[in-house]
Amino acid sequence: MSFTIRRATHEDKGEWLRLRHRLWPEAPLDYLELDLDRWLTDVDHAVFVATWEHGQPVAFLEARLRDVAEGCETSPVGYIEAWYVEEHSRGQKLGRELVSAAEAWAREQGCEEMASDTWLENGPGIAAHLKLGYYEADRLVHFVKRL
Repeated sequence: MSFTIRRATHEDKGEWLRLRHRLWPEAPLDYLELDLDRWLTDVDHAVFVATWEHGQPVAFLEARLRDVAEGCETSPVGYIEAWYVEEHSRGQKLGRELVSAAEAWAREQGCEEMASDTWLENGPGIAAHLKLGYYEADRLVHFVKRL
């Protein structure tokens, strides 16, 4: 079976929202849906989807330009904000090809570096980044105090 990597369109919003909810199941759907149009129209944002021959997206990657990113020395920086491949489609190089498409987009935007992040407990995500040539730049603990 072959797959296609392409930029997401407005027609993909339903399936893309479904995949976003798979990535962030604790988030309400209405919250996940809030910024879809901005992701599709803002020139500093790019969304890529992977589809099998039947055309239904089974993976996505959201990338955007940031002024700065931890461990980076240049600006702007391409940044992987979200990256998800459905479990039944993993191991087929979809994630690798999505990252490659995002990196090409970032280069076209004048970026010399690409950055990303994931949770400390996300072992598979960390391993995927390392396998694609990313290196760990920093570890960060976030704090909150109620006032």
